[in-house]
Amino acid sequence: MSQNKLPKIAVVTLGCKVNQYDGDAMLAIFNEAGFEVAEGFEAADIYVLNTCAVTAEAEKKSRQAVSRLLKLNPSASVYVCGCASQNNFLQFAKSGVQFISGTDGKTRLAREIVAKYTSDKDFIACVAEESRFKISNEFEDNDGVYNLRTRHFIKVQDGCDNYCNYCLIPYLRGHSRSRSIDSILRELDSVKSVVKEVVVTGINLSAYGLDSGSSLTELILKLKRYPSLRIRLGSLEVGVITEEFLQATKQLKHFCPHFHLSLQSGDDSVLLAMNRHYNTAEYLAAVNMIRRYYPSASITTDIIVGYPTETEEMFENSMAFARKVGFSDIHVFSYSSRRGTVAGRMPVLPASTVADRQCRLSAVKRELVGNYLNTCIGMPQQVLFETETDGLWVGHTPNYVKVYSRSGKHNVVRTITPKRRYEDGLIDE
Repeated sequence: MSQNKLPKIAVVTLGCKVNQYDGDAMLAIFNEAGFEVAEGFEAADIYVLNTCAVTAEAEKKSRQAVSRLLKLNPSASVYVCGCASQNNFLQFAKSGVQFISGTDGKTRLAREIVAKYTSDKDFIACVAEESRFKISNEFEDNDGVYNLRTRHFIKVQDGCDNYCNYCLIPYLRGHSRSRSIDSILRELDSVKSVVKEVVVTGINLSAYGLDSGSSLTELILKLKRYPSLRIRLGSLEVGVITEEFLQATKQLKHFCPHFHLSLQSGDDSVLLAMNRHYNTAEYLAAVNMIRRYYPSASITTDIIVGYPTETEEMFENSMAFARKVGFSDIHVFSYSSRRGTVAGRMPVLPASTVADRQCRLSAVKRELVGNYLNTCIGMPQQVLFETETDGLWVGHTPNYVKVYSRSGKHNVVRTITPKRRYEDGLIDE
C-alpha cells in the first residue's frame, strides 16, 4: 500500500436526491479510506462526476461539467458515472476522463478508485466495459454515507416500472427494487444522534416494498422507533395515498406534512397520452384525503408544459386544475424530448409555444406560492435551521416553508413566528 498522502477527491452530483445519496455513499468510502473529501465544484486532484439525464438540458449540463472540472484543475483525473453516461457513455469519452460507468455499481467504482490510490493498482483508462452498464435487479446497498448537509437523505428504493411515455429513467435505472428494512434501520441508527431530519427518498418511492412483500406504509410504521427525528418523504405517486398510509404517518411524532405529489398535467387527455396511471378526479381525491388528515399540509408537484399532444385548451385545463388544488409550489418543466421513449418519436410543439406556456404557468406558480406563504404568517413554526448568510439564518418548517431569522442556530429546531414575506420565504422581523 502506498504511504504517500492521499489526494483530495471531490464528488460532483447533478440531479435528484437519489443521485445525491449515491454521491454521499461514494464520499463515505473515500473518507473512510483517508482521502481529503469535498463536494461540488472546487479544486481537487480527483473528481467523480455523478451525472443526470432526466432532461436533455440535464444531460448537456453533465457534459459541460467535465470541462468545468478540468478548468479547475487541468491535471485532475475525472471519473464519470450516473444516468447520462448510462444513456450514452461516448459523450464523455474525452481527454481527462479516466473511466466511465453507468447507474449501477457506484460504490464499486469508489472502492476501485480507493484501490488505485492506496495500493498502486492499475486502472484501465477510459474503458467502458459492457458489465459496467448492466443494471442489477437487486438494490445496491452500501456501508453508510458521508453527509455534508443538515438533513439526511436516505435512499430506500431504486428503479421504476411505470414507463411514462416521456421518461427515460426506467431504461437507465432499471426495474423497481427496494432496500431491506433492516438495512434502512441500521443507517438511521448510525445518524439519529447527529441529524434532526431524515428525508426518505427513491426513484419511485411509492413502489417501495412491492418487490419484497412490504410497502411504504410498513416502512413508515417502522420509523416510529425514531421519535426524535423529523421524517420527510420524497416524491409520491397518487396511488400510495390511502387511509392506511395516512394513518401510519400520523403515528410518527415528527412527521413533516409536506407531500410532493407528482401530477405532470392537469388535463386527463394529456395524462392518458403520458401513460400516467390516474386522472384528475383521482388526484383531487388524494389531495382532499391528505387535507382531512393535515389541513395545513404543503402539497407541491411537478407539471410538464408543452407535451407533444397538449393543445391550448388542455394547457388551460392544467392551469385551472393547479388553482383548484391550491398547490403550495409547482416545479414547472418544459417538455424535453428524450430519444428512446414513446414521446420521443412524436413531433414537438414550437419552442415559442412551449416558452409561452412555461411563462404563464410560472405566473400561476408564483400566485399559489404567495397564497400559501400568507397562510403561514403569524403562525408559530418549528424551524430546523441549516445555513447562515449575512447574519440571517435560513431553515425550513415541517411543511417545507423557508424561514429567515437572526435567532437561528445550525442544526437546531426553534419555534419561530413569521411576520412577513421575505425573499422566497418568510421572516420573523
